[in-house]
Amino acid sequence: MAAPRVPVAIALGSNLGHREARLAFALSRLRPLLHGLRCSTFIETAPEGVPDEQGAFLNGVVVGETELPPRALLSVLQQIEAEAGRARPYRYAARTLDLDLILYGDAIVEEEGLVVPHPRFRERRFVLVPLAEVAGDWVDPVTGQSVSALLRGLPRPS
Repeated sequence: MAAPRVPVAIALGSNLGHREARLAFALSRLRPLLHGLRCSTFIETAPEGVPDEQGAFLNGVVVGETELPPRALLSVLQQIEAEAGRARPYRYAARTLDLDLILYGDAIVEEEGLVVPHPRFRERRFVLVPLAEVAGDWVDPVTGQSVSALLRGLPRPS
């Protein structure tokens, strides 16, 4: 018997090299893993909270359904990052590809190296804008608010 499919949201970002090609690569690798994959528009954003001078990010979100459990999905995301040349010399370093597991159904997971929902997605416009585009009615299981409501609650950009 097949495992049940769980809806997931994954944020994509790149600020090194040919960003569009990196995100296209990620989509090509995610498409077979996520049933009914839908992808947001990609948006360009300035880096936030980084310790050094970095180029602008290209960000987006994909949603779909998976049979993989959260830890296995995270491992696949990290493998895709590595295949795209992702290095991790220090925290918040510039990256060829960044894939973050944002939501995994209505699950709340707190394990070593895995926290879902992503702990900072509620304050990140670069995640909420594309997520609202493809799944604005999805509900954050921690706050009980929809993605669209979380986005409306953010301070206006300056």
